[in-house]
Amino acid sequence: MNTSELSAARAYALAMHGAQMYGPHPYSYHLDAVATTLAPYGVEAQVIGYLHDVVEDTSATVAEVQSRFGSEVAVCVSLLTDEPGANRKERKSKTYAKLAKVTGPEELALIVKTADRLSNVRACVADANRVLWSLYRSEHAVFKTSAFRPGLCDELWSELDGLLSDGKIEAVT
Repeated sequence: MNTSELSAARAYALAMHGAQMYGPHPYSYHLDAVATTLAPYGVEAQVIGYLHDVVEDTSATVAEVQSRFGSEVAVCVSLLTDEPGANRKERKSKTYAKLAKVTGPEELALIVKTADRLSNVRACVADANRVLWSLYRSEHAVFKTSAFRPGLCDELWSELDGLLSDGKIEAVT
């Protein structure tokens, strides 16, 4: 993958997300944050980062992602798309079970998922969103059990663990 594919992924994601907001910010705020966090992991990780929510939150399909960006990207986007469920707890439970089974090249999806969660938690701290921060904190152990692989993106996990640790709640007012 190259930088033109990265630009195409960003443009496609922004077009698909349209006027959606990320809290008080345009959705590009979140997508750019995820892609920037993924820069050390390569262009393909960044492409997946831009596309990680398109199937879940827009009318885009995995087949469309595959036709535009290839099978490897589409498989990862599919892995990152929440499973259906009656509520967040049910959706996340099914999605985390899916992530727990990921091995091999598809582990790139786990790096993207970790960068996504880290970006979400960073935004909670920056925007002082204590309610959402508390939700991520309550899910952290189960999330980490499903998505953590030693040596895969330890620096992202280290920051995420730190932002969600005891004592950090005071930083989120």
